[in-house]
Amino acid sequence: MYEHSVLNTCCSKRICDGCNLAAQKRGMKDCAFCRSPFAKNDGDELSRVQARASKDDPVAIFNLGKLHYHGGLGLRRDARRAAELYAKAAELGSVDALHLLGGGHDD
Repeated sequence: MYEHSVLNTCCSKRICDGCNLAAQKRGMKDCAFCRSPFAKNDGDELSRVQARASKDDPVAIFNLGKLHYHGGLGLRRDARRAAELYAKAAELGSVDALHLLGGGHDD
């Protein structure tokens, strides 16, 4: 699923590549869900993820954890912080975070 879609950081909604392309062909230059303009750089994108995470959005918190784990958008790699964020996202109902945390305990 993730390899054929993108996450819009403005609203934490995922859109498939085909729908995204169709929207762009129709002249849409912003988010198909919330109509916010796309982030212009990594700093703007990180700010959006952090803003949504601060509102206890489990999708944003999970994705912020992934950014910490992989060192994306200018963040340094921090597996401990990523695990904390995954746990918080799981508490808030993120199935992806639960799956990822469960895989970490597989023997």
